[in-house]
Amino acid sequence: MTVCFAAPDGYAGPRRSLVLAGGGMRVAYQAGVLQALSEAGLVFQHADGTSGGTINLAMLMSGLSPNEMVARWRSLDPKGFIGLLPLDDYLRGPDGPAMGSADGVVGKVFPHLGIDIDAINAATGVVGTFNLCNFSSKTVATLEHTALDRDLLVAGISLPLFMPAVRKNGAWYTDAVWIKDANLSEAVARGADEIWVVWCIGNTGRYHDGAFRQYVHMIEMSANGALFAELAQIAALNARIAAGEEIAGRAGPIVVHMIKPDFPLPLDPDYLLGRIDAATLISLGYGDAKRYLATRHPDGVTLNPGVTSMQEETLGLTFREVMTGGFALGETDPAAGVTQGTAAGTKLALHATVLIDDLDRFLAEPDHPGRLAGSIDFAPFGGTCTGSTGVFNLFNPSGQPDLKLMVYELGFSHGGRDYYLAGQKDVRNDSVLQMWRQTTTLYTTLHAGTDKSGPVVGAGVLSLGMTDLIAMLGTVHATNSTSTAQQADAIARFGRFFLGQLWDSYGGHLLRAG
Repeated sequence: MTVCFAAPDGYAGPRRSLVLAGGGMRVAYQAGVLQALSEAGLVFQHADGTSGGTINLAMLMSGLSPNEMVARWRSLDPKGFIGLLPLDDYLRGPDGPAMGSADGVVGKVFPHLGIDIDAINAATGVVGTFNLCNFSSKTVATLEHTALDRDLLVAGISLPLFMPAVRKNGAWYTDAVWIKDANLSEAVARGADEIWVVWCIGNTGRYHDGAFRQYVHMIEMSANGALFAELAQIAALNARIAAGEEIAGRAGPIVVHMIKPDFPLPLDPDYLLGRIDAATLISLGYGDAKRYLATRHPDGVTLNPGVTSMQEETLGLTFREVMTGGFALGETDPAAGVTQGTAAGTKLALHATVLIDDLDRFLAEPDHPGRLAGSIDFAPFGGTCTGSTGVFNLFNPSGQPDLKLMVYELGFSHGGRDYYLAGQKDVRNDSVLQMWRQTTTLYTTLHAGTDKSGPVVGAGVLSLGMTDLIAMLGTVHATNSTSTAQQADAIARFGRFFLGQLWDSYGGHLLRAG
């Protein structure tokens, strides 16, 4: 069985290593990155995984394509990661082996994600290496995919405190994140000309209170610190090569590419509690990879500690929304598109996650900007298309005194072509009887290309039903809040803004009617 990303016969391009770093359950993000790398036609001779990254590496080496990985991550119940120890272990209190067991991972997560140890052992076309911590010797143990078994795969994600260490062949094994979270040295040793790192661990300058956040900080320090040390080693090798020294037959420098989020990804508890979902993480990864591929420098990233830096977290807000309606290709008018699409039974669904990274900025700026992540479900395009670049504006001034716009825009790719779905809800100074229809009706046009300046190739009207509205309200969550009170206050501020804008549009008509 040949692994996806394997080089075709006669390939003469650069030798590449794919390095999937850790990041807990958040590594669903990496599935979106892999989808974009696959669409770009990249091939790899070697793939390496550490900590959570071993899950995606195991999926790849099991023979799954990135599209299949995305589908399986989307449908995974994250609570499957939870496994309980025997009651006697909990009765030992703080002397117990861990907070939980690997039972959920082995019995639910691995099967759902399509991880097959026999298939991994038999994989060809790409050499996979899995990193564990040999706790007994305090070293990183790197295993080729042919030597992997289920126990060792579990050990690679057995984070101290959360899962027990694994006893194997007379030694104890755990997650390697405390020593390193991305094994670039293995890629160098295997002759990589290019190393493509997919990074999920946070890196901002802010230090948080609280035991859990500080546990995360310890991981961030270990993971980033080890990465920076390896980047310095690669920089030193490149300097020697540039000076004319021959090192393992290399004729040129080792190029490192780094795909990472702009902001730290939400932590595992947010994923478990439904505050973020795998579909959103996948869309974020896909979008970040598409942007990196479009703007990357042939020399890669600068090999210094700033390479994983992310924007500071601020108090924000997020919610998820699903809008569906009749849609037709070849139409340019949304009204005609919804009529034709409804008659033909052709519907388009926009699964949108609104991300307001800075609530204060959002409330202060007149266009009230946010980001949009998500996906498009459209049968003529083969089902689900992962979104890349998204724009959201709430009550954006239109230039007309009686009209404000709710803007939802999302770019995506299908069949090797770029598309851009541009939608808006028209909120007019109108009768309160029109409020529900106007605030839940999205007039959409589909454009060829990467923005709405491209030609219109389809149109329709999407709407938010009452059931969808109730589901959306359950996803509203303040991000980066430090207390329950701050969480409640942020949601209240957003609610007051939203209701205030509605009053501006409809309140006058209500007063005149009275």
